[in-house]
Amino acid sequence: MDHFEIAVVGGGLAGQIAALSFARAGRKVVALTPEAPATDRRTTALMDQSIRFMERLGVWGEMAEKSAALSTMQILDGTGRLLRAPPVAFRSSEVGLTAFGYNFPNAALLPVLSEALDREPNVTRIAESAETISILPDRVELRLASGTLVSADFVVGADGRRSKVRESAGIEVRTWSYPQSALVLNFSHALPHRNVSTEFHTESGPFTQVPLPGNRSSLVWVMKPAEADAAKGLSTEELSRKVEARMQSLLGKVTVEDGAQVWPLSGMMAKQFGKGRAALIGEAGHVFPPIGAQGLNLSLRDIMALSEIIASPAGAPIPADAGDRFDRRRRIDVGSRTASVDLLNRSLLSDFLPVQVMRAAGLHLLSALPPLRSLVMREGVEPGRGFRSLPSVLREKLKRESA
Repeated sequence: MDHFEIAVVGGGLAGQIAALSFARAGRKVVALTPEAPATDRRTTALMDQSIRFMERLGVWGEMAEKSAALSTMQILDGTGRLLRAPPVAFRSSEVGLTAFGYNFPNAALLPVLSEALDREPNVTRIAESAETISILPDRVELRLASGTLVSADFVVGADGRRSKVRESAGIEVRTWSYPQSALVLNFSHALPHRNVSTEFHTESGPFTQVPLPGNRSSLVWVMKPAEADAAKGLSTEELSRKVEARMQSLLGKVTVEDGAQVWPLSGMMAKQFGKGRAALIGEAGHVFPPIGAQGLNLSLRDIMALSEIIASPAGAPIPADAGDRFDRRRRIDVGSRTASVDLLNRSLLSDFLPVQVMRAAGLHLLSALPPLRSLVMREGVEPGRGFRSLPSVLREKLKRESA
């Protein structure tokens, strides 16, 4: 039976990045990366903190030319309600950044990660799934689909919302659902996007356009499930006209590309993100709607935190309570991000007037108060960054006012 320090279960973006990060932290890693059943047509926006992490892993250079910068992110009220929020534009230049982050197709990053793992001497890849996982006091044993048995000092679940690692660790979850589905697609357009991402807030949820290289963008359109299914069933020409109308022709003529997908929206959060010799990252630990570019960025913060806990100082063994340490460290970040995304989404669905007043007032304050807008932008890029920079922002404002 082969033995490793860490077993990573799951071959998606989070699993492959985790395996690479743990290997670079000095650990011997086995990565169970079964073949993906279908092509992932989604795109992902990584914020500045995540980009810097990918640069440290040595994989961002190959992705830069396949990505589009997110230099401005604007919110427009497309509800048509009597009480409407003002437009709000967040510009990366306001916080000293060239871009908040970069958007790229998931399918472009996966082969880059796969090649990096193949070159990494500390990683052994096995293209199989784990049939059984036994978490014992001194080790973890994994029996693969072929019957092969491997063991590790620690196991990391990157195996999605139906995580076998989570189940084997006896970790319960809290789940919830939304009366919405997300229509996900890519499209080309006649006018340049100028690295601007536009999010329309509608009565059924956000309609979010995010730049891709060239005159192309990705779209996440949240709507009622029946409407999403009906839109997916339209001809390319009909769907293109529908998207263009919803965008108020901001990007001119729209041509939707083949491959539109519909994803029902739901939420899930594990009651623990780690336990003993096991930890959960990505959608094994938390799932929420594709709003605000939080999903993979949150997963990468999982990986960064866990890498620090289990990094190899002169070959020291992985602590038997590493999973519990990870759980304590991630609880506030995951809980706050999940709650904020849930609150924003539900506020759009609510017909309760006080909720609409609060949402409109919040966006008005962001539009009118640059220090508050700066705080929100910095926090969106990197948790804690906004509050750390708040004293210097206030000093600069006072200096300008007294000049």
